[in-house]
Amino acid sequence: MSQPHRSVAIDGPAASGKSTVARRLAASLGLIMVNSGAMYRAVTWQVLRDGVDPSDADAVIRALEGLEIGCGVEDGLSTIAINGRLLTTEVREPQVNDHVSKVASIPEVRERLVAMQRDYLKDNDVVMEGRDIGSVVFPDTPFKLYIDASEEVRAARRSKDGEADAVAKRDAQDSQRKASPLKISEGAIVIDSSDLTIDEVVGEARGALEKLGWDDKK
Repeated sequence: MSQPHRSVAIDGPAASGKSTVARRLAASLGLIMVNSGAMYRAVTWQVLRDGVDPSDADAVIRALEGLEIGCGVEDGLSTIAINGRLLTTEVREPQVNDHVSKVASIPEVRERLVAMQRDYLKDNDVVMEGRDIGSVVFPDTPFKLYIDASEEVRAARRSKDGEADAVAKRDAQDSQRKASPLKISEGAIVIDSSDLTIDEVVGEARGALEKLGWDDKK
């Protein structure tokens, strides 16, 4: 699909470091950073707040139909609002961590949010991170990265951040779901962040983009 602006797609499993890398990479390139995961987390947060069972797909779909979802940009970063409420730290709450994979696996949820993710390209060049950006959201972009790390390293990062969700469980849920599973998209360059600092990963990412034909002057 033809897009009016350029997109850098960054995919990877939970706690691989892709959000931090995407944010710093976007800043270094002068682009907008879009956190697609925050969108799924926002819907999950509202579903839980409304007392809807995240495991009941039909109930989640009914709840989704009544939600006003607003996507924006502030200081170069994407924002997400539900029913007029701008969400920030709420999307990282433990109960959201526990249930976001269930909500994100529902095709109707993904269909609505993917359309909103693509809308960012109407006005901006973007760095977007998630789990299906290179394979589903922007399959035609030549700029695809996959940030990975060992399960042990990712679990330690989660613990350091005060989050206790099991990365192995998240990996299984995200990789095995029928709707837009986590995978390394065709043409993506894989970067293992296990033994690298964030600055080193960003450097690797910049180098990978140059190999893929990125030109800062465009």
